[in-house]
Amino acid sequence: MKKILAVALIAVVLGGSVAPALAANEQRGGLMGLVAGCCFGVRSAAAYNDGKDIHWKEWLQLIGVGYILAGLDGMGGKTTAELAKQYGSNFY
Repeated sequence: MKKILAVALIAVVLGGSVAPALAANEQRGGLMGLVAGCCFGVRSAAAYNDGKDIHWKEWLQLIGVGYILAGLDGMGGKTTAELAKQYGSNFY
């Protein structure tokens, strides 16, 4: 049962990341918007639908490590403008 669930989750993630690239007129939302909302929250889903990409630190939240990294960034006082300068405007 665990293997089936793991394969299904991988298929959803890969399918959601490949499907927008195959679309002639790339529109956000759909399966990847659902994954962004369910896994990363309303703010990430809205940013994804606005044309932003999901940051690699957010993907690490699926295994818990991303929360620690985000907490350290928050503790250090890092702002969205600083993140945009560091990682680029396609994420922030």
